[in-house]
Amino acid sequence: MSTILKIGHRGAKGYVAENTIESIQKALDFGVDGIEIDVHLCASGELVVFHDLTLDRMTNGIGEIGKLSLSELKQLKVNGEFSIPTLEEVLNVIDKKCLLNIELKGKYTALKTCDVIQKYIKEKEWNYNNFIVSSFQHHELEAVFKIDNNIPLGVLTKANVDDALEFAETVNAIAIHPNFALLTKENVKRAQAEDYKVYTWTVNDKQTIERMKSYKVDGIISDVPDRL
Repeated sequence: MSTILKIGHRGAKGYVAENTIESIQKALDFGVDGIEIDVHLCASGELVVFHDLTLDRMTNGIGEIGKLSLSELKQLKVNGEFSIPTLEEVLNVIDKKCLLNIELKGKYTALKTCDVIQKYIKEKEWNYNNFIVSSFQHHELEAVFKIDNNIPLGVLTKANVDDALEFAETVNAIAIHPNFALLTKENVKRAQAEDYKVYTWTVNDKQTIERMKSYKVDGIISDVPDRL
């Protein structure tokens, strides 16, 4: 029986500001099997690693992240001290040390994400199995599937496991990513019987971690990956 993957949520969000290089390095220091990050397209066309649509919660900036250029975003501070990284900066730090789960958070992120993945496979000796691309947005996953159907896909859901499985089939996804509150031993087993991995989020307390392990999920995404 394979071990359950330990996946750091936005790096190691429980310890260092989410989606920063420093948070990703902290997760790597914990020896994670994977790291989950979020991407948006900024106004100058680069993919930046950030969760929210707006800058207000995490930075000293305001407004939508997609309306500022990379140079403008680089002038901002996350939690007063960190920079907003690009996807490529994150890839360079991870350097194939673990799986990277790229969540397509913003609109129109599919094409550029595919470009970056293909570049790292061709030029930096990464493999497709170093990546999984996930999203709640079905049209973004459909776009990735049309551009490059070799890229592993994961279907995010906080609503319904059956719906996620139904959609997963249409884009040849390898995994579903359900919120832990949706899972039972039975629906995990059913998903796996249909050849899908089950990567659940965001699991932080010991009791829930143990419950997810007892369901035999394939991976657990956590703010505190050292607890997994």
